[in-house]
Amino acid sequence: MNLEPSQRLLPHRVHPNRVHPKQLHPKKLLVVSADIGEGHNATARAVEERARRLWPGCEIRRIDTLERMGRGVGPGFRWIYRVNVDTTPWLYDFFYRSLWRYRWFAASSCRVVGVWSGIRLAPVIEEYRPDLVVSTYPLGTGGLDWIRRRGGLDLPVAAIISDFAPHPFWVYSEVDLHYVASQPSLQAMYRARPDARGAVGAPPVVSAFQPTDKIAARRHCGLPERGLIVLVSCGSLGFGSMERAVAAGLAAGPDICVVVACGRNEALRARLVARAKLLAPSPAQRLVALGWTSEMPALTAAADVVVTNAGGATALETVACGRAVLMFEPIAGHGKANAELMAQAGLATVCNGPAELIDALRGLATQPALLAGAQQRALTHIGALDLDAEIAALPGLVRHHGARPLSAPDAFFAHAATPTVPQQVGAVLMLAEAQPAGSPQQLADHLAGLITDRVPALPMLRRRLDLRPGRRPRWLPVDDVDPAQHLQVRTVGTGHGIAWSAALREFFGTPVALDAPPWQLAVVHDAGTGRTALLAKMHHSLGDGLAVTATLIELLCDHDDPRVQRAQRGYSSPVNPAEPAERGTWGSRARHVRRVVRGLVSLARAGPAPAVGLVGGLVGASTATREYAMVELPAVTVRATARAHGVSTTALLLALVGEALHRTDPVNTAVHDRLRVVAPRTTQAVRRAGGGGSDDYHHDGSYQGNHTAALALDLPVGPMPPTWRIVAVAEALARLQRADQPVAAQAVVDALGRLPAPLHAKLVRLIYGRRYFSVITSVLPGPRKAHYVKGVRLTSVFPVLPLADGVGLAVGFLTWGDMIGVGVSADTGLVPDPTGFAGALRRAFADLATDAPRSPTGSPTGSPTGRPAAHHTTQE
Repeated sequence: MNLEPSQRLLPHRVHPNRVHPKQLHPKKLLVVSADIGEGHNATARAVEERARRLWPGCEIRRIDTLERMGRGVGPGFRWIYRVNVDTTPWLYDFFYRSLWRYRWFAASSCRVVGVWSGIRLAPVIEEYRPDLVVSTYPLGTGGLDWIRRRGGLDLPVAAIISDFAPHPFWVYSEVDLHYVASQPSLQAMYRARPDARGAVGAPPVVSAFQPTDKIAARRHCGLPERGLIVLVSCGSLGFGSMERAVAAGLAAGPDICVVVACGRNEALRARLVARAKLLAPSPAQRLVALGWTSEMPALTAAADVVVTNAGGATALETVACGRAVLMFEPIAGHGKANAELMAQAGLATVCNGPAELIDALRGLATQPALLAGAQQRALTHIGALDLDAEIAALPGLVRHHGARPLSAPDAFFAHAATPTVPQQVGAVLMLAEAQPAGSPQQLADHLAGLITDRVPALPMLRRRLDLRPGRRPRWLPVDDVDPAQHLQVRTVGTGHGIAWSAALREFFGTPVALDAPPWQLAVVHDAGTGRTALLAKMHHSLGDGLAVTATLIELLCDHDDPRVQRAQRGYSSPVNPAEPAERGTWGSRARHVRRVVRGLVSLARAGPAPAVGLVGGLVGASTATREYAMVELPAVTVRATARAHGVSTTALLLALVGEALHRTDPVNTAVHDRLRVVAPRTTQAVRRAGGGGSDDYHHDGSYQGNHTAALALDLPVGPMPPTWRIVAVAEALARLQRADQPVAAQAVVDALGRLPAPLHAKLVRLIYGRRYFSVITSVLPGPRKAHYVKGVRLTSVFPVLPLADGVGLAVGFLTWGDMIGVGVSADTGLVPDPTGFAGALRRAFADLATDAPRSPTGSPTGSPTGRPAAHHTTQE
């Protein structure tokens, strides 16, 4: 559903689909602010005040972004800001206009400060390990965005904008929510960054700033109880046209009292005190000049109108007190923008010179209805808002991902997809009972509820693939996922018009739609046999087999909501997953380059694949016809058989593929005894993150994307004893691993991703197909513990792999509990009998398991080379 920016969030409150329904209690809050003026710290104090009240015992820490960015950065930035506003406002205006006018300038500026501050903030976040981060300073927000883009900050991140006018430096795609000051501010935020998230929030001020009895406040401050009181306040630095504002206030009428909050500008205060002495003979108190004071809440409540020039914290505090605001000669850049948006919201009147200010003050002094109307607009604005509720909602925010280009591995499969050969991975999940948890429709209703509740916590399922001709593919965030678009129910068998196998062909043979998040589920019930399965398919760009398995467990299986689980055990915050141990030094980088070169040489020597038809099929172009077959193997027996032969499970299973191909087509394989197989391998970085072998496999919802590199294995398919075939495959795998083929393959994919999109797409289609391989295989680890859906055990899961252009056979193996599911995908125009191949594979394993030759040490008795068998353990 496409929404206009104004419709993307409900005005004045957090969108309900973006917040967890249960209120979470963070243990650690990190507030990212900066000491540059007082506005950012004032907003930080408001957040801290509410946090202490809402979450007793919560540890709160505030950090100064400028201080963290380096010695002298804070003083330097404060000097630049003061000089630009006071001395060179034209330069500040030019900079601010350029942020809006030149997108490249805004993007590069945000990138520079994001990297700068992000690098300095990352160690603090890693050490503190907060549960919630709130930023009140734009450079800090940019740093948090950078850390998010690097894969860190798996926790809620919010920004509270202390200006009425969000600008491109304020707004970032990776921040879960921006609170802005008004509806026009929200429109400006979307103009700055269309894929950002925002909501109108209450003025972020401490609770002392609230509507208060005016007379009581005046008595407290020692000010006249009658007449118009004008408070002139221009922030803690007290710069801008304050003396001109004072003069206009005094000129507006003899009964007007002008109170000036000079902040830390002692020179200004001294001049105004001297001027007040000249007015001393006047019977009325006309001019009160104050320095730095803690009485700003009382002074604001005592005033009828506040004159300011920046539209930041002072303006927000005034609105929170229900008082009128006059923006006088707004300062350059953001001051002018704030004034314009406050006027659009009906919360301020802009006075561009002394004459306009005098007229405005006289009107307010002589026409009580004007003053009452201005104050009522402020009261109406704040009446619909609740800062306590907004802060309370932050820990439950759902992680947001803005529009972003696909990573190189993900983009690879976006380019490889064609109408005839879609790139989508899937699975068939078999349920134990004949009638699981009621009727198929009841099961579907249960799954629809899980989609509604859990998809917001699974970023992989909340993104849509945007394919633009000639441009890089990108992900677009989707906020509202409709279960009806992603779930279907089907009953098959006699009397229902479609058989089980036909239902599988129809589901997996149809490409996922790209106008919504590209994934689909189906409940299929066979009325004849009573069996029920869950079918799932996802575009390969969303992730590899590990990502799909982890996501399906998080989405479908019985467990607590992943957001609550992570909140209760503390959010993990991997700030910098850049593999420093491998690439952190010049020496390690040089070793990595040598490994890439060695792997590239190995790939070059492999050359093109031989043009051989498979299992009685032909060599030619792909067709749209598909057939799927499934086989179960006992996992314990598979592992024991592999150990008996002294090889890895992967080597054994790939050898079974070779044996099945030989048994299915002995004549052809006797002539062509080698067949090029591409075997994806999980990268080491993913293994360290918890996506490795089945013993340390985790399902925390954080693993997503494609993290595999391929081996080009010449699989022996000719006539030979099965034991010899197993040893030959194990030795070939070990040889390719030593030659660093996976490292080189990963480097090639990454390098292709840096090319212009048209060239990238052309090269992907050139290399990913029949020219370089004939079969796709994948051996995937999975969970060994039992998983349940609505109380019913998932007994087996069969992977469904995609094909490639001109490649007619793909075989996937997935360990699930005590079984290994084997999924066979075939283009029947190229491989006419996938069911026969699956049966041959099952028989080959049965023969092997009953006759596993062992030496006294448990190793194979012989090998084709006469040497002991290789022990290969790169991936079980």
